[in-house]
Amino acid sequence: MGKTTGFIEFDRNAEPYRDARARVLDFNEIYTDHDVDRLVDQGARCMDCGVPFCQSNDGCPIHNLIPEWNDLVYQGHWREALDRLHHTNNFPEFTGRVCPAPCEGSCVLAITDPAVTIKNIEMAIIDRGFQEGWVVPEPPSDRTGKRVAIVGSGPAGLAAAQQLNRAGHRVTVYERTDRVGGLLMYGIPNMKLDKPVVVNRRIDLMREEGIEFQVNADVSDGTGDSIDILSLTDANDAVLLSTGATVPRDLPIPGRELKGVHFAMEYLLKNTKSLLDSNLQDGDYISAKDKHVIVIGGGDTGTDCIGTAMRHGCKSLVNFELFPQPPDARAPHNPWPTWPVILRIEYGHEEVAAKFGNDPRVYLVSSTEFVDDNAGNLKAIRTIDVELTEGKFENIPGSERVWPADLVFLAMGFLGPEHAVSDPLRLAYDERSNYQADYGSYQTSVAKIFAAGDCRSGQSLVVRAINEGREAAREIDRYLMGSTELP
Repeated sequence: MGKTTGFIEFDRNAEPYRDARARVLDFNEIYTDHDVDRLVDQGARCMDCGVPFCQSNDGCPIHNLIPEWNDLVYQGHWREALDRLHHTNNFPEFTGRVCPAPCEGSCVLAITDPAVTIKNIEMAIIDRGFQEGWVVPEPPSDRTGKRVAIVGSGPAGLAAAQQLNRAGHRVTVYERTDRVGGLLMYGIPNMKLDKPVVVNRRIDLMREEGIEFQVNADVSDGTGDSIDILSLTDANDAVLLSTGATVPRDLPIPGRELKGVHFAMEYLLKNTKSLLDSNLQDGDYISAKDKHVIVIGGGDTGTDCIGTAMRHGCKSLVNFELFPQPPDARAPHNPWPTWPVILRIEYGHEEVAAKFGNDPRVYLVSSTEFVDDNAGNLKAIRTIDVELTEGKFENIPGSERVWPADLVFLAMGFLGPEHAVSDPLRLAYDERSNYQADYGSYQTSVAKIFAAGDCRSGQSLVVRAINEGREAAREIDRYLMGSTELP
């Protein structure tokens, strides 16, 4: 695979983002154009390593055939590389943009050197495929007469829909918002994943393949304008729940009710909807312009709030993290090929540093009170520094601080799925309130009802949701037909 001495000859050379000072002036994607020579050199670095851990359980959740398409890019066979990529991944244009690339963390070369830029190569392959017209609809040649309803149009639901449709079943996807895509549409901002160009392009292809989408379709108990999940179950041969883990973790400290304290997803959803509806001209979003902004919680969602606030033109930005700052290199208890828990400079952190001169993150800080301006508005937040001792956080006396804050965004993760769909079905839940369905079978406690993605497993990665959607489709096909040829 690759060039025999490529890993010796070439260093890691990742594709850069657009200049931080320029990209905060718009909501266009942060990526630069692909450099073919750079990507070919990176493909050459892929070693004939014998056991490609990039495809292991510590690496790619959908077991992408990474060494194969790395080698094909090195050889200049881009069309063949696209075929190998699509063999395991329905939507590489999504994962190539938003996946944190666990494959790179388990790259064999990463034992001693920086990993191959696998994510860059993946994105370049699929972008080349669309540019050349190689990505076309693939409708089934025959229909089985079976009907499947999928509730939720995030990555798990879309992956399952495409696989089930290719097996010949009639598939309808129900989405409660006004646009298809779930997390891909409204949970990830446009500068990371362009909606009209990247997301809608794939949805249009799926429509051409014969998949039906219904938007503004709130599936629950049938009251009001909602669709009755029980009637939907009766009308279909199988139902897949892929509703995501949308219940956010709250911060119930004094002052939580003040105007200016928001969940991260409220902020991100409203911004993207207004951007798509009117290029933010309708004003129907939470603006951070000229405001002191604090984001509580790290991870991708926190970074996306940072990036969005920077594009609004915030006056200042601070990011609170409860845990200690990660090390620059792997700790002894975090060996290869596990995911490296190290300090990373994400796009939002880079943008804050470019404008304000410092990384926005403050570690080992616990929020204690949202401060009122005596008119019901947020004006500040009180904190205390903490230390982590034997797995427990302890307050440090005398370390209290007050931070000016006009807006606070809570990005502390998610607790599980909402139960408006599942309660009428009387589904069983696991100890974390997720829909109970065993990994591998995806069958819930109710006949005909399957579950996949974050609503089953808890908050995770887009690539893991795609994997669960593909595997759930295989099991639904087996349930409907007695056997399956889906991968």
